Amino acid sequence: MQIGVNVPNFGPGTDPDVLRSWAQTVEGLGFDLLMVSDHVAVTPDVAEQYPAPFYEPFTTLAWLAGVTHRIRLGTTVLVVPYRHPLLIARMAANLNRLSGDRLVLGVGIGWARQEFEALGVPFERRGRLTDDHLRAVRAAWENDNDYRSGHIPIWVGGNSDAALRRAVRLGDAWHPLRFTPGWLAESVDRLKAVAAELGRPVPALAPRIALRLTESQVTGPERLAGEGTIDQIADDLERLRLLGAGTVVLDPFNGDPRETCHPRTAWQALAAVSARWDLGARNPRTERQ
Repeated sequence: MQIGVNVPNFGPGTDPDVLRSWAQTVEGLGFDLLMVSDHVAVTPDVAEQYPAPFYEPFTTLAWLAGVTHRIRLGTTVLVVPYRHPLLIARMAANLNRLSGDRLVLGVGIGWARQEFEALGVPFERRGRLTDDHLRAVRAAWENDNDYRSGHIPIWVGGNSDAALRRAVRLGDAWHPLRFTPGWLAESVDRLKAVAAELGRPVPALAPRIALRLTESQVTGPERLAGEGTIDQIADDLERLRLLGAGTVVLDPFNGDPRETCHPRTAWQALAAVSARWDLGARNPRTERQ
């Protein structure tokens, strides 16, 4: 099982130097994948949770591709209705080629109603638009040589039944986001049932979980996977491996924008996970020739 990291590309503590340090730290610790999130217009509903500056994901990943060597790069998640599908197809194909086939395209339908209004995109149609756009992106990659650039996996984000069905119909993997430990086992059974109903293969499992390292155990039904002692986090990761997860993404941002001013706290938690899973030995850093 591979392990990735969701790197905050927003907030008062984030600037180009910090983003570079994040990328080189995550790669240096041996993680397999670096992902960033997506907003275009930082409207008040977005700014409340993810304040400016907010670095656009394709631009950010293209820059980080030049300061990293091995680690894969991805979006968790690109809000598909915000961009024309041919723009998504071209930007993704170009980024994949420029990075040496390292892109993972995580996608979702979005949630920020004010941002949809600012961009002139109908909020109520975001699910159907996402489906139509994903079909158009795949068609461009498959049928137009100008858009081709290796195989770019599409991870469909979201925890709803609609997201699960979208993953079966249009994705390479299902990418559920931040959940309690017991929730996913039941959801994987639903995923398999939907795939059987639609007569399609079961997509890969690539969940994103929290990362909040504590000295004492976190208990109670509200505990998210990835919260607690290093033993609890390691146990969560092992349970996900046994459920069939091919990749798990750790999300060290826990909701307070001021966390972005103190990235070393997150780096220490990531170092503990890396040491526990011996990621450095599995993924030694490779230097440019």
